[in-house]
Amino acid sequence: MSDKFAAPIFRPNTINLFLVLVIIFFVFGCFCRSDRDVLPASNSSEPVSNQSGNTKTETTKNNSADKSGGGQKDDKGDFIVEHGTVQNARYKEIDQQIKDEKVLEDAAAQLNKNLKLPTDVYLRTKDCGEVNALYDPNDTSITVCYELMEHFYTLFKASGKTDQQAYDKMFDAVRFVFLHELGHAMIDLYNLPITANEEDAADRVSAYICLEEIEGGVTSVLAAADAFSLESKSRSTGKRDMADEHLLQEQRFYNSLCMIYGSNTVKYENIVRQGYLPKERAVRCQTEYERTMQSWQELLKPWRKK
Repeated sequence: MSDKFAAPIFRPNTINLFLVLVIIFFVFGCFCRSDRDVLPASNSSEPVSNQSGNTKTETTKNNSADKSGGGQKDDKGDFIVEHGTVQNARYKEIDQQIKDEKVLEDAAAQLNKNLKLPTDVYLRTKDCGEVNALYDPNDTSITVCYELMEHFYTLFKASGKTDQQAYDKMFDAVRFVFLHELGHAMIDLYNLPITANEEDAADRVSAYICLEEIEGGVTSVLAAADAFSLESKSRSTGKRDMADEHLLQEQRFYNSLCMIYGSNTVKYENIVRQGYLPKERAVRCQTEYERTMQSWQELLKPWRKK
């Protein structure tokens, strides 16, 4: 996938609001389901290929978390905001608003209120020179790149969405990606036992948080599914895609729909009835979802402050 995308006409106030909501609406321990009935976009039903957008630095570090498991953990760290200097003039206005309105600072405060940490974790939004978002275990940081936000807007706009629809979908997709990277951070810092593909586990914890702990969070899982589908059409699948640690975008698309359907098979029956999710997969989704939910609830219990 090319890292060069046409620059969207960002609305700074709107984008700033979206960035606030990306993190601050994530509150561990607040189980508030949405009653909205939503389905994948009609142009997302035939995924074909792969994406390189949300990646993680695949190196390891000496983790400081208690490996013994069991009871409550000590809180030895904080989510800390780091602001850098933006190099690309296209993103300077957005970056300045984020700093002036203390968007990341408010987000860090909300996360610190709800999660214990064995060490500090740094939150960053910046221009990276590439379409990306990542958790870096070397300096325990989570970064969301402005290029990724731009990419999502361009992707949804090119699929026929209006400007406002593209902004809304971008916000939802970025939230899913941020929680995916937070999943990597928790797996690393909490020394969580992951017995399968870590990228898939990070996708699933993001979907779990969206579906169980964020009001209206189902829209983020749907936006991610749409992005997986649309991105899969940008190129054919090659050896590098097959060998990559991420699942193919087609697989991530169907896994996302399976998580949604499995969370409430009655409410989201249209996902199967309208052919978005094959019946052969759908019959296992409720069990898949319940196992995922129970596993993450148990793994994160010692690290919750509430």
